[in-house]
Amino acid sequence: MATVQHPSTPSLRPGVQPLRAGQGTSFLWRKLHSLLGIVPIGAFLVEHLLSNFEALKGAAAYGTQVRFLNSLPLVRGLEWAFIFLPILYHGVYGVYIWLRGKSNIVYYPWTGNWMYLAQRYTGLIAIVYIGYHVATQRFLGVSLPENPAYAFAKVHNELTNPLILAFYVIAMIAVCWHFAYGIWLFAAKWGITPGATARVRFGYACLVLGIVLAGIGLTSIYAFVGPGSAAQAAAVQLH
Repeated sequence: MATVQHPSTPSLRPGVQPLRAGQGTSFLWRKLHSLLGIVPIGAFLVEHLLSNFEALKGAAAYGTQVRFLNSLPLVRGLEWAFIFLPILYHGVYGVYIWLRGKSNIVYYPWTGNWMYLAQRYTGLIAIVYIGYHVATQRFLGVSLPENPAYAFAKVHNELTNPLILAFYVIAMIAVCWHFAYGIWLFAAKWGITPGATARVRFGYACLVLGIVLAGIGLTSIYAFVGPGSAAQAAAVQLH
């Protein structure tokens, strides 16, 4: 017997197929976002932390490191191609992902949801910190590419403000957390750690890495404000 369609039943019209894994531009943009977080942004973070660690050797050693980095061939082009533009894309698209996502920590307070939320907020802190740090240290005040000897004094003078110092400490921890957990996410998304056991073990490795990087970063900050730092900064400014 033939059936009659109810008048209120909506008619079906041809539409776009739902997006599936490995299909569509969204998948590609997310893959690029994930990859850029490791290379080159993550690689630059590690290099930057190690370069700042030279401040423990004094103002002269730190100035020498800054001079070396700014003397690399095509350094300005490399700076834009592998640092500024990748960070800009990673940050903007990360905010876009955040605005479209839901963490559900109120109704589903599972570890994964809390990690998701922490990753988003640390990413936001990282964006603000990187923008501020690049503006003040690269484009405002004394130009360090032309005056690398003033690098230690410039950072020291900025960190003498307690509010800025607190902001740097919080941001350093947030950036290192974001990167360490980002490595874990990258390995999971790209199929490097298949299986729950592998992901748990790799998670501990990423946790250790994040703690080590944060320790290096916080120690470097202390080198700019610790005992003797004011005298070193003053000596550089007198020359």
